[in-house]
Amino acid sequence: MSAEATNPVSAADAAVTDTTARRRGRARIDLRRLGRAALLGATAGPAPRDRLPDAISHVAEAHRAHHPEADLAVLRRAYVLAESSHRGQFRKSGEPYITHPLAVTLILAELGAETTTLTASLLHDTVEDTEVTLDQVRREFGDEVAYLVDGVTKVEKIDYGAAAEPETFRKMLVATGNDVRVMSIKLADRLHNMRTLGVMRAEKQARIAKVTRDFLIPLAERLGVQALKTELEDLVFAILHPEEYENTRALIAGNSHAGDALDAVAEQVGAVLREAGIGAEVLVRPRHFVSVHRVRLKRGELRGCDFGRLLVLVAEDADCYGVLGELHTCFTPVISEFKDFIAAPKFNLYQSLHTAIAAPDGAVAEILIRTHRMHTVAEAGVVALGNPYVGQEPYAGPTPPPGRPAPAAPDPVPTPDPQPEDGERVDPTRPGWLSRLLDWQQSAPDPDTFWSSLRAHLAEDDEITVFSADGSAPGPISLPAGASCVDAAYAQHGEAAHGCLGARVNGRLAPLSTVLGDGDTVQLLLAQDTVSGPSPEWLDHARTAAARIAITGWLQAHPEAAAAPADAGPRPQVNVPADRRSGAVLHADLDGEPPAAVRPAGCCTPVPPDEITGFRVRGGSVTVHRAGCAAVETMRGVGREPVTVRWGDTAQCRVTLVAESFGRPRLLADLTEAIATAGAAVVAATVEPPSEQRVRHTYTLHLPDAAGLPALMRAMRDVPGVYDVNRARRRGRAEPRDS
Repeated sequence: MSAEATNPVSAADAAVTDTTARRRGRARIDLRRLGRAALLGATAGPAPRDRLPDAISHVAEAHRAHHPEADLAVLRRAYVLAESSHRGQFRKSGEPYITHPLAVTLILAELGAETTTLTASLLHDTVEDTEVTLDQVRREFGDEVAYLVDGVTKVEKIDYGAAAEPETFRKMLVATGNDVRVMSIKLADRLHNMRTLGVMRAEKQARIAKVTRDFLIPLAERLGVQALKTELEDLVFAILHPEEYENTRALIAGNSHAGDALDAVAEQVGAVLREAGIGAEVLVRPRHFVSVHRVRLKRGELRGCDFGRLLVLVAEDADCYGVLGELHTCFTPVISEFKDFIAAPKFNLYQSLHTAIAAPDGAVAEILIRTHRMHTVAEAGVVALGNPYVGQEPYAGPTPPPGRPAPAAPDPVPTPDPQPEDGERVDPTRPGWLSRLLDWQQSAPDPDTFWSSLRAHLAEDDEITVFSADGSAPGPISLPAGASCVDAAYAQHGEAAHGCLGARVNGRLAPLSTVLGDGDTVQLLLAQDTVSGPSPEWLDHARTAAARIAITGWLQAHPEAAAAPADAGPRPQVNVPADRRSGAVLHADLDGEPPAAVRPAGCCTPVPPDEITGFRVRGGSVTVHRAGCAAVETMRGVGREPVTVRWGDTAQCRVTLVAESFGRPRLLADLTEAIATAGAAVVAATVEPPSEQRVRHTYTLHLPDAAGLPALMRAMRDVPGVYDVNRARRRGRAEPRDS
């Protein structure tokens, strides 16, 4: 993992940050101060067998601070192999290459990583960049170290060409699904490379920074490694947004004493807690560069308290709520800022109480309340959990690159019972987002689809949890915020969701487009036949990559489901039922383009013999509007070209009508009688509860002849108490989104 050399964040910036941190006693793992001191003696030759080489003495010191009983002999052996194999290799800055794995290992040691992770981080580039083989690593250090090293080893560019980078990420994510320590090493590796990126060409710096922003920073957030995430954000900010970065740096430097306001609040908070008999440590946490930039965009001019937050550390969970009670009693709380991530931890293991109080000068001071253990996990995430696999079965061998055969498995080793039923290691750190990612990546047909889907997947910030109403799911279903019933169907049933007909959400029938909320119960209704498939419009409602990839794959494999065979001639036509459950047919002339689905717009619900016009929308389908619909002018205004559409010969149609009436006895019976007399069949009907003596009826009707629609609407208006009847208009946006 290649060599770069100078930090885009200047030494002056680091000095400002370090000085501020020391003055206010910041309880943050400060990775910026870790550097060349650990690299002294890196090329001084092998050390005596009875002590560690000088080059990794700093690593050993940091490691023993978290793991006093750790056996350091294996670190010595790993360093000797790494130094000898990288000897003669240099980074682009001119430094010996061994300085890179040493720096990566020191980062992880400061975060509290256990010995196996540190051993693998020392060796993480040996298989990729030297003559050392994976079998040699396995023989010398065991299967776990070999698995971790293989997980972060890039696939060969000669084999994959332009697809090497996405396929490397795919391989790494699959390995992470079986051991999250793989991604811990990769994040530390990228952090050191980002720190030393200054010798690269500007365009390469920007490319690496964008990949870091789109993929590795979201992964650091999801794994809870905030100490790595915040520094990566600042480094990317400096490269991709140099002007905003410089403005923020100048703002922080020009307000070096602005934090005195927080110091004063910290003293008041500490006095209140001492008086209440609560043992707590109150610290000031200055915001990092990106955080200051975001706060400035949100609040405009910044005041002293905006440059940081207070951190209150206590011993027990119950003390957190005791602190909260004292703060809300003795100060004026800002209730809108309160969040309880202890009772409901975030999906990345994060736990804290968040609140805010009004300072004496009217400024708002944000406060984080957590235990010391919560703070360690908040900073180091999964790295702080040590080895979550102790007592489980050993590795079956490293994950091979995609498309390559797996190496021979090592001899089996006795393992404790019970064994996991699916043969995978039970991972207490594997959250729902990672399981979903591992599920859909198997279906990504090509590297480009995987790359774009991964970017979209990682852009999802929040999660919701829904539950199966009928017990068909083995446990809660984790979905991204904004997910719909379509996403729940594919998350629960996989490809069987192709036949999903509808859903019950919290006991009530709901369309598949329904957006789910946290805690909802969902019962998905599946077709009994095996030929049912998804509609193209499901793509409009699918939020998860798994659902979108599955739907797209089915539609590509069944083009006849979206369109009937095209007519002969130079102008392909699409003949699709205007409503899939009726016989009204629409024709669209597409000037030689591939056939597409044709459907009536929900905003104006056209039926024969309405004058109509069509527009191409997502996925190449055509949405048909009445000529007078407001959406037509909107689409023309944004440059959409209309498509020629016309009704077919079939006269029957389905239409939804809304009747507005005053409440009275027998009204429903009289309306349905008028509908039946006009020759229409009621497909579905809803009656809303009366409001101010007014009642709203919605009927979906099947008409044998669309020409009878005006007469039907007149007959319904003639029913006593009915004062208006109109075609239904769907609430919401006036037009579909572009593809």
